[in-house]
Amino acid sequence: MAVAVVAGGCGSSTSDTSSAPAATQAAQSQQAQQPASGQGGCQKVSQPAPHKDGGQSKPKGKLDPSKTYTVTVQTNCGTFAFKLDVKDSPDTTAAFAGLVKRGYFDGLIFHRIVPDFVIQGGDPTGTGQGGPGFHTVDPPPQDADYSFGVVAMAKAGNEPAGAAGSQYFVVTGQNAQLPADYAILGKLTKGADVVRAIGKLGQPTQEGTPTEAVVMQKVTVSQ
Repeated sequence: MAVAVVAGGCGSSTSDTSSAPAATQAAQSQQAQQPASGQGGCQKVSQPAPHKDGGQSKPKGKLDPSKTYTVTVQTNCGTFAFKLDVKDSPDTTAAFAGLVKRGYFDGLIFHRIVPDFVIQGGDPTGTGQGGPGFHTVDPPPQDADYSFGVVAMAKAGNEPAGAAGSQYFVVTGQNAQLPADYAILGKLTKGADVVRAIGKLGQPTQEGTPTEAVVMQKVTVSQ
């Protein structure tokens, strides 16, 4: 059973047990074709069906530390991107990139949105208890700084520091003030406004239940 984020820790989820003047007719027709908008300028979408929990083999191979790899996440609220931290998390980034290439994250939601703290997604079941069926471990540096824009991997409270499956979080607060327990996946390079907008779409509780669906429509990795 995955655990929720508690004061001073980010738990969760890599465990498998785990919204004028009169317009012309043409303009009116165009407006009618526009998708409905939700909060923060997000396109309203239906909650997607859960995906299969587990069943993934661990991606093989490593990423070249001399190259730069960028993950781009297209959502119904806009697009953001982050650079993978291959140096500090070689196993985690390689596995994450491998899952991205398989289309694993496409159609998954941000199931946990805690305003001014984190947005968390990557669970195929959308419950906070699912994962890919394997784990990696990359203990983060002791001076790891979980400040705004840092992307890291969520884990259950009983797992070792740096354990990771597929669930990740983006820090949306100025500083999450977390201990060095969560493998560093990367750092935001684009879409800070998008991340901030998504970060407002949750209830201000530890569970962070979203107030509307935020879906990862397409996730890609490039170099």
